[in-house]
Amino acid sequence: MNKVTFYFILSITTLLLSSCSKNDTSIVAEPARVYSEQYVTDIALIKDYLTANYITVNNNPGFPNDQDVTITKIPVGGNQPSIMSYLDAVTFPKLLIHHVKLHDVDYEMYYLVLRPGTGASPCNVDGVLASYRGDYLYRSVATTTTNSELTATKFDESIYPQSYLSLLTTITGWSEIFPQFKTGTFSSNPDGTTTYNNFGAGVMFIPSGLAYYNSGSGLIPGYSPLVFSFKLYDIQRLDQDNDGVPSYLEDINGDGYVRSYVNTISYPTTPTDAIRYADDTDKDGIPDFVDVDDDGDLYSTILELKNTTTGSQYPFALIPDCSGNTTNPTRIKKYLDKNCH
Repeated sequence: MNKVTFYFILSITTLLLSSCSKNDTSIVAEPARVYSEQYVTDIALIKDYLTANYITVNNNPGFPNDQDVTITKIPVGGNQPSIMSYLDAVTFPKLLIHHVKLHDVDYEMYYLVLRPGTGASPCNVDGVLASYRGDYLYRSVATTTTNSELTATKFDESIYPQSYLSLLTTITGWSEIFPQFKTGTFSSNPDGTTTYNNFGAGVMFIPSGLAYYNSGSGLIPGYSPLVFSFKLYDIQRLDQDNDGVPSYLEDINGDGYVRSYVNTISYPTTPTDAIRYADDTDKDGIPDFVDVDDDGDLYSTILELKNTTTGSQYPFALIPDCSGNTTNPTRIKKYLDKNCH
């Protein structure tokens, strides 16, 4: 069985298991719409929200409410600067656009940088320790007696996060925006709490195609654009294929993102080879971060990282190249070829 067939079967099995585990009381999914058509509706709603509202930010270093952000509708006759007015601002807050190609749609994701952070950035498959608040956007239908109204409804909030969330299993919007931010610093307090400073903080505005789309989730109706305010406290480097190398180090082109193009719903049109194989050493269609044999030599990567004398796994910092050199700063297991073992 070749690797492509194996991963295809694995993906289908995982999907079936996931489907069987759903709670029967969850929201019933609406029929799927055309992604490109729904995006037109979503992005119009998001732009209206950015234009109709302003922000208030707490700058309170060392306290839990540091960088808390409140979004408020601009009153009639009000002169508060809209969120949209921060687009490409020179200083922070700064509204930016992140482009995502998915479902054959060129999505624009707006995100507001309150503070970029000073530490390390996560890869899109790392774990993140983050506080957040989530709202979904909804526009009511106008009637003969009432005007259409755009509202934001809170559906979730985590002020004191206790666990890391894998960006590989969160909604796409999260995995696209968190790599644009950095962590900060932290210190432990005598009472067992932790104080975070200089962390990245922002707000992301997510079209439904990069969120829950027609399925909805919990209190979120189908086809809802989402607004998440968040603070990035810490990251956890994950290793999806358990080959001894954290997945962020399998990001060959160093852009902060690793992607798999096997899913034809997400990628109905095969991308160019330059994009498809950007993080795929052996160009077999399976990116290194989920490939147990990155160089295609029929010898598992994890075995290539073992000390041939003792049989024990090398700590990553001590993995030698083919010449036994452990000081080369570009050394990584993808440079270990079949002549090394």
